[in-house]
Amino acid sequence: MPCPALPDGFDLTDPDLLHSRVPLPEFAELRRAEPVRWIPQPHGLAGFADDGYWAVTRHEDVKYVSTHPEIFSSTLNTAIIRFGEHIERDAIDVQRLILLNMDPPEHTRVRQIVQRGFTPRAIRALEDRLRARAHAIVQGALARSGPFDFVTEVACELPLQAIAELIGVPQEDRTKIFDWSNKMIAYDDPEYAITEEIGAESATEIIAYAMNMAADRKQCPAKDIVTTLVAAEGEGNLSMDEFGFFVLMLAVAGNETTRNAITHGMHAFLTHPDQWDLYKRERPATTAEEIVRWATPVNSFQRTATQDTELGGQRIKKGDRVGLFYASANHDPDVFDAPDSFDITRDPNPHLGFGGGGPHFCLGKSLAVLEIDLIFQAIAGAMPNLRMVGDPRRLRSAWINGVKELQVSAG
Repeated sequence: MPCPALPDGFDLTDPDLLHSRVPLPEFAELRRAEPVRWIPQPHGLAGFADDGYWAVTRHEDVKYVSTHPEIFSSTLNTAIIRFGEHIERDAIDVQRLILLNMDPPEHTRVRQIVQRGFTPRAIRALEDRLRARAHAIVQGALARSGPFDFVTEVACELPLQAIAELIGVPQEDRTKIFDWSNKMIAYDDPEYAITEEIGAESATEIIAYAMNMAADRKQCPAKDIVTTLVAAEGEGNLSMDEFGFFVLMLAVAGNETTRNAITHGMHAFLTHPDQWDLYKRERPATTAEEIVRWATPVNSFQRTATQDTELGGQRIKKGDRVGLFYASANHDPDVFDAPDSFDITRDPNPHLGFGGGGPHFCLGKSLAVLEIDLIFQAIAGAMPNLRMVGDPRRLRSAWINGVKELQVSAG
């Protein structure tokens, strides 16, 4: 096949590119002609002492890498494909303490503990409270006169409140979590003027907050997930340090991603009015999965080869970084009929918006799907005539497909 005609220096992790759009046309060309392609970068640009990475764009290849952690490691260089340009290696290495950046068997041990909080029973126990919160959030937005920002008034609130419910964070503290998590991922967006140092300080704040919660529960156990995870340290539970890094991961994985899925979903509905009308009439159970496929809030994660191997006809050397582009996989025509169509009745829908399977498949998938279902049920009931009054303003980020503002009106 001919090599894709991409411009010299084209980088799928360029935050300026993702600030303006998801590069779906380039993904389509790569899938067709060179589904595993070397993307050169200036040495050390992304926080790693190398000269680029392999871009993996086909659904089947993303799944293969995801399900073979013995060949493709999350620990060696972490799962984050591009940090800020001034980050020190020590600041990357410390992130190996986060579940996202662990490999088996350590990952298996920690995940077996934390998944106690995400059992079907645990999620069902939250449903009535989250339904009430979803209605209250929408009613609060509806009470505002004139246009409002859908991101801050609606999309961000339920994920924050769900995390607070899940781990026992007082609801009045949820804005702290929102602020800290925003600062952790905003280092690429000059509008926020967030330095890597401020981002690191915010991560430290979340960890310290969580460790204090853990210490309190060890002294005074309660009927909540924190007590379940930490009360018997050394007996199959988390240490306070491990719990702190677990909450740090939740702040991004359980907050930023679901918030952006909800925002992208609302934008999709408002730009596909036939689908919004269908949703209001029928409320298909398949809706949330299609929203996640369409949104793909995490554009990419990475793995690092632990040995020489081959993938998609390319020879991958030990130590090479491999970028998994979920947005591309979720538009693969070999897997999805009409992948560029937003179709809330799509079934089956084997999208990779929650990861490509394997050990790092999203721990909180059931909770995220529930939140998306509940908030759109509430919006359709209370604000059926919602409309956009401005284009979405995208986050400048190397790996998050984020929207920081979407002005809407309920009238």
